[in-house]
Formats: sequence, C-alpha cells, structure tokens
Amino acid sequence: MFLFAITLVSCKWNDAISEDTKKHNLHPKDSTIVGADQDENGCLASAGYTWSKLNKECVRAFTGIQLNPAKNTTTEDETLCAYILFNEKGDKAEVFLPEEKSFILTRSSEGQPWIFDTYQLIRKNGYVLIQDGESIYTGDGQIGNKVTGSDNPEGQE
Repeated sequence: MFLFAITLVSCKWNDAISEDTKKHNLHPKDSTIVGADQDENGCLASAGYTWSKLNKECVRAFTGIQLNPAKNTTTEDETLCAYILFNEKGDKAEVFLPEEKSFILTRSSEGQPWIFDTYQLIRKNGYVLIQDGESIYTGDGQIGNKVTGSDNPEGQE
C-alpha cells in the first residue's frame, strides 16, 4: 500500500511539472526543419548550392574557375575567392563574388574581355577580374568539376 501511495504522488508531481513547463514554455520544441534553408529558387545553401542566373539552375559556384584575391593569391580560404561559370558558347561569364550576389559579364567577340558595368574579365595566364582598372581577382584558369543537381561531377557515374 505504501508503494502504491508513493507511485500515485510521484505521478501527480510529474504532471504538475509537465503543466508548469507547458505554461511557461520552459522547453520549447525545436522548430528547425532539416533542409529548410532553400532560397527563393529552391537551392540548398547548406549543401553549397546557389542560383545561377546564367545557367538557370542551382549550381555549386565553387566548382567553377577559382580566382584568388589579387592581393593574396596564395590564400587557401575558399570563402575569400571568386568563382566563374561560363555558358556553353563562352560569350557570357557569371562571376560569384564572396558575400555578394552574382553578375553576368558579356563578351562581344572572341579575344575580347567579358564586360559588365565597371568589371572586366580578361584571359591573361588564366583569368583576371578587373574593377575600375584595378585587378581584384586572379586565377590560373583551373576548372573544378561543375556539379548541378547531384553530388556526382558531370561525366562520372
């Protein structure tokens, strides 16, 4: 009988704690939904995807041509780098700068620079991105694996 009384009291005590927790919201439920970091175009930023205005799809910009800051060309910090993706014809280039939206440069003919506003992208021992006449990013032209919609590089199964 004594054991039954202790059990009954402890259950009531747990109910009182549970009601107090609900009333004062002491332990709110986690409202984070996995995969809820999609942007307005449905790209998952946590998986490294961003929207490409040029390709009209989610891409991993860091799989394009990497350009390092001109003042620190040996940096290994990829978050400081710019990346370039080209369209199939090669007359347009989309540049992804750190902490900014991308923009598209256009080339009028073969051998000419790609231009947008105050930016120019030229081929010179790789690529150089110039703003207002000053080199701001440079790279050797090494192309990473362009990944779109999957984690497998194109051409690999």
